[in-house]
Amino acid sequence: MNTILFKQLCEASGAPGFENEVRDLIVREMRSLSDTIEVDNIGNITCLIRGKSSSKKVVCAAHMDEIGFIVRHIDDQGFIRILPLGGFDPKTLTAQRVMVHGRKDLPGCMGVKPIHVMTPDERGKMPAITDYVVDIGLPKEQVEKFVSVGDAITRISDFMEMGDCVNVKSIDNRGGCYMLIEAVRAIKKSRVKPDYDTYAVFTVQEEVGLRGAQAATLKLQPDFAFALDTTIAYDTPGSSPHDKCTVLGKGAGVKVYDGTLITDARMVQYMEALCKEKKIPCQLELLAAGGTDAGALQKFTGGGSITGAISIPVRNVHQSIEMAHKIDLQACVDLLAACLTSLTRWDWTWQQKTRKLASKRAK
Repeated sequence: MNTILFKQLCEASGAPGFENEVRDLIVREMRSLSDTIEVDNIGNITCLIRGKSSSKKVVCAAHMDEIGFIVRHIDDQGFIRILPLGGFDPKTLTAQRVMVHGRKDLPGCMGVKPIHVMTPDERGKMPAITDYVVDIGLPKEQVEKFVSVGDAITRISDFMEMGDCVNVKSIDNRGGCYMLIEAVRAIKKSRVKPDYDTYAVFTVQEEVGLRGAQAATLKLQPDFAFALDTTIAYDTPGSSPHDKCTVLGKGAGVKVYDGTLITDARMVQYMEALCKEKKIPCQLELLAAGGTDAGALQKFTGGGSITGAISIPVRNVHQSIEMAHKIDLQACVDLLAACLTSLTRWDWTWQQKTRKLASKRAK
């Protein structure tokens, strides 16, 4: 595992609409791996990797934004009120450190009413996002020298290895970015071109509505698409078998369903067959709520694109820190590389079946 790159990606800042730091890092990594590279008006990075054939387009999308906050108000004592950028579990925010990205970066702490002064009713309720303030330890006049309404705020979390796992903020979805970079690197190293021209797209603003993926899909109009993201690993004590979604250490998640997508059944069969053929550990993933860029990739192409998704199982998603297993990360990289270099074989078989079916119907 390229732990240095993974650490850099996850620790970089990039709230929705403020992806500059992580975008610069990804451009640096992809420049030597791409035939062309560009940044569009909304901020997506699009990298072309020329394939054996230009007859069809493949888009692989990994969103580079992370959940964060935006400065809403600075009160008379210098405390910062916030609005969320993406979905948070509020109970995990208490006393967590954050970084306020103003005229310069300033560390702060998420604060909420102390339990000692809460009423009995308040103690029984989960705090809301609007209950929190960010304290950067400065009076109002000092805060306003560096911080303005509209500035971004992100979490602070250092990368750490725990057993066979990695633990840090923003694995959602820097893990997907890592998967895409390393799969392209593996293909380049093997000196085998992708079957079709492949567009590695690092999208913006997924956490607030798949906005970057919509813009990229409308422009590229892919025939095939792969979304690369994280998913829930609810494999901890208290979970029931049907709630687990995925399990850490059991391999890449092959998405079947989520809140934005019913995966093309042909794509699921294709991925499962590749995993069996190449001995890549995998598990089927059905996510009851939430979604990925796959939802936009599938429906914003004229006539639709044949879309699948590869998911990294992650514990504590959308919390202050997240955890993934090294086996799963490598399995996701291997599966994506295999998908991109085996498509023509599957595409030809699918076309033959379609023609035979059409012929029978005509008769």
